[in-house]
Amino acid sequence: MKNTVMTFKEAKTKGEKLTMLTAYDYSMAKLIDESEINGILVGDSLGMVCLGYEDTLSVTMEDMIHHTKAVARGAKNALIVGDMPFMSYQTSIYDAVCNAGRLIKEGNANAVKLEGGAAVVEQVRAIVKASIPVMGHLGLTPQSVNAFGGFKVQGKSEDAARKLIEEAQILEEAGAFAIVLECVPAKLAELITRKVSIPTIGIGAGKGCDGQILVYQDMLGMFSDFKPKFVKQFSDVGHHMREGFKQYIEEVKAGSFPSKEHEFKINEEVLEKLY
Repeated sequence: MKNTVMTFKEAKTKGEKLTMLTAYDYSMAKLIDESEINGILVGDSLGMVCLGYEDTLSVTMEDMIHHTKAVARGAKNALIVGDMPFMSYQTSIYDAVCNAGRLIKEGNANAVKLEGGAAVVEQVRAIVKASIPVMGHLGLTPQSVNAFGGFKVQGKSEDAARKLIEEAQILEEAGAFAIVLECVPAKLAELITRKVSIPTIGIGAGKGCDGQILVYQDMLGMFSDFKPKFVKQFSDVGHHMREGFKQYIEEVKAGSFPSKEHEFKINEEVLEKLY
């Protein structure tokens, strides 16, 4: 059954945990979708894990539309959320609505995600008014990494914690259907979860959230540039991939691949006429 913003809301009401992962291409989206995941985020994290950027700031709308469209072709049951990249919504309400519309119309996303609270509330309100579902994102918002002075846990002081609670409530009031909480102390994330009626999706925010999300390359051991504290490696796919690549190289060099079973035949009489 297709996951929608309504099934996300119903999951919170029933106390059922939501599951999300990132995906950036057709084949991976298809595999993740077949595992019966609730939602797939086409994250601007693709800038780092797919394109090799140092951060997410260089990702463009064209990048996001290209990858979101590929994911939409592969995932038929998961709710597909497309990330709005840096400077695609901060510049004006008009830009925010237009770019959100592009992710839905051209990228075939079911919803969009943008970072921030009070500073972007009018953008959220306008996008929702345009009948586009919005997922919020609070805590460590990677597009603000320069303002934060690096990748740091957010909401540790009383003032910062109160601000996160208020901003979650502001996003709910503006019409967001869910909120990602990233790198937030677990007990604070649990408190925020209780104070809003929309689902919270945690990443480095403890198990008190209504759901969880991870970058699939991180949880499968495929991205080794760095490993965040909040990542659990559920499988060492990266190791198996490297071993497979090495075996392929060795067999080609040794002449053992391709073998007879991988070859196509031609009639000997036809072949004789070619000499």
